[in-house]
Amino acid sequence: MVEIGSGSGFATGYLSAMDRDSESSQGGHNDGGHHCGQDHGTGGSTNDLGIKAGDFGMSFLMGLGSTSTVPGILAKIRTGAKTLELGLGNRPGGKGGQGGHSAGMYGEKQRQALREAAKANRVDFTLHTSVGVQGLAGQGQQGFSRETKEMSVQEIKRALEFAADVGQGGPVVVHTGEYQRPMKSSRWNEEEGKWKGKFEWYENEEERGSYQVVDTRTGQVITEAKRGRTISRPVWKKYQEGDKFWDKEDGRTYTDKNGKIVKEGDYIDYWGNKVGRDTRVPIWDSENQEFKIQQLTWDKLTDEAKDLTEEARDFWRKNRNAKNGEWDKSMWRRFKNAKSESDIEVFEEEAHVISSLETNAANSRAWAATYMQDFDENINRLEKLEEAKKIFEEIEGATSDEEKWRLQQQIPIDRYRLLPPEQKMPAELIQQEINSVQARIKQARDSAAGQMSQAQDQIETLKHIESAQSYALKEAYDSYARGGVYAWEKSRELEKKGQLKKNLNLAMENLFPEAYGAHPDEIISLVKSSRGRMKELMVQKGYSDQEAEKAAKQSLSMTFDTGHMNMWRKYWKGDHKKTPKQNDDDFNEWAKEMTGKMVKAGVIGHVHLDDNYGYQDEHLAPGEGNAPIREMVKILKENGYDGELIVEPGADFTTDNGGFQSVMKTWRHFDTPIMGTGSSFSRATGSTGKQWSNIQYGFFGQNAPPYFTFGAYSPSEDWTLWTGVPLE
Repeated sequence: MVEIGSGSGFATGYLSAMDRDSESSQGGHNDGGHHCGQDHGTGGSTNDLGIKAGDFGMSFLMGLGSTSTVPGILAKIRTGAKTLELGLGNRPGGKGGQGGHSAGMYGEKQRQALREAAKANRVDFTLHTSVGVQGLAGQGQQGFSRETKEMSVQEIKRALEFAADVGQGGPVVVHTGEYQRPMKSSRWNEEEGKWKGKFEWYENEEERGSYQVVDTRTGQVITEAKRGRTISRPVWKKYQEGDKFWDKEDGRTYTDKNGKIVKEGDYIDYWGNKVGRDTRVPIWDSENQEFKIQQLTWDKLTDEAKDLTEEARDFWRKNRNAKNGEWDKSMWRRFKNAKSESDIEVFEEEAHVISSLETNAANSRAWAATYMQDFDENINRLEKLEEAKKIFEEIEGATSDEEKWRLQQQIPIDRYRLLPPEQKMPAELIQQEINSVQARIKQARDSAAGQMSQAQDQIETLKHIESAQSYALKEAYDSYARGGVYAWEKSRELEKKGQLKKNLNLAMENLFPEAYGAHPDEIISLVKSSRGRMKELMVQKGYSDQEAEKAAKQSLSMTFDTGHMNMWRKYWKGDHKKTPKQNDDDFNEWAKEMTGKMVKAGVIGHVHLDDNYGYQDEHLAPGEGNAPIREMVKILKENGYDGELIVEPGADFTTDNGGFQSVMKTWRHFDTPIMGTGSSFSRATGSTGKQWSNIQYGFFGQNAPPYFTFGAYSPSEDWTLWTGVPLE
């Protein structure tokens, strides 16, 4: 910090009544209010973070108000911010308009103007992709679609191109929010430790939470499995304790009549023979003369999911080197490319759908069997009737008309024989029976075929179901990785031209708590898994493992938003034995610990500073809400973070004199030093110089003596020097 007048001949440390700063140290007027010209920083802070005013950047949305034109955008440079984040507000996949500009609205000349202005003013630009993009998994109203996913990826690409043209590199922010998931039962909320069970979306969420299951062929949601609902399912016959064959074999492994080894837990039929999952049979309750049925609660589905996971892993172990045919027939085909057993896991919601589909398939097969039970008999009967018809047609043809009456048969018209019977020839009667049998055959054929088709559809669907929490993430990893590859390629183009300031970096932002990607554990996993996918894509392009890993780390990171982190506060499940203040302090402790966890994981590449009261994303200036922003930034700095700190104004655009007020409030909140203060102030106050909190609102509550004479003290115009220089 530069101190004006700090030379040995002038830095006396004494303040006279004519010194402007004298009132601050000699008891000038102070009404004890918020704007009294004294140090208004945060509780005794001494700017221990070492942050200067120039370290803070500012963001704004292009296309709103004064930023609807390039000159309006350039005017933001004059605010003095060293870094400006340009925000895009168009609808994903659409063109921009008055409500928000798209990257495509800026032509070459406009991009050149922004680029040259940044160079002349030594300002850096970062970019925020369309705020309408929330996750890259492709989620829509009906589920997940590749069209929506591709639209978002294209939005990322044109944002990267704009950042390369205008900013010549730097972070490009994109919102996360891959799918909606419960909080109470999320793994990070169930892990042992002091933060276990600390978040709950709504009361009794654990009993009412829902999970989506997707058809991987279309991306559409098949169903939502709800924790509070039970499903009915037969109790399948297994070789286990309590079964008569268990008692017969004393629980030992044995060989059945078909030469198959039967061990504990295997499905068996009523004769003790081993059967597969598709031919298993329910247990018969001879006492009640019915098959046993059980209600599967979510807890039982957890056990079922574990059994299915082990079954899937066993199939993977046996068939990982098998040809496609084996996998195509299996319900575990989605695990074919799993790298290890740990990658194979069946979730409760998948077990829920598997059980329902298997029950439906069994029901369809049963109806098909019912329709088909007399099918062979009817076919044989039809053949005999057709032969008989031919014989009687020959007889009737050889009989004279006078004698045919002898062949006619009396057929009653009604069951009570109240009406006179009809007289018909044998061939005609046989034809009527043929028609009846043909109708029964057609009905059985169509009904049974329809039921078998339904059963086959259910079985085929089984091969393509996947929990949204795994399906969506694989889609998201791929999208972010593709964006990362494109960022790397654009960076290399800039580097070849000698124009690269900083590598382009796709920075995933933690957004709203209700969707995946907002929790620290989720965003860490999202970044690291996307880097892993990008590494695979880079290796496919011919890069070595080391080169690909380095490229992925430099091209994919996260944007840590302090305001979004603070929005978890509304879902914090405090201790009822503690005061609200104590519970708030506990949440702050969690937020600080999670900040440390993210920065130590090496995923933070960009930071947004904004505040709120823990409810909505109001974008207050840092220090105006209740987020522990100073403490979080301190943790970032202590762990080596040296990237951008972007203040995101919001409320101040309408409740104060403009968005830049948020930046000045941030200077105040962090007690940033001000350049050019004199050493006389420093020595008299015992500080190292003025802070912004001494300057902002400094015209309230004090009367500083002027540096010039005025009024009656001003020299008469008759006493002016010949040069015209005023005597003041």
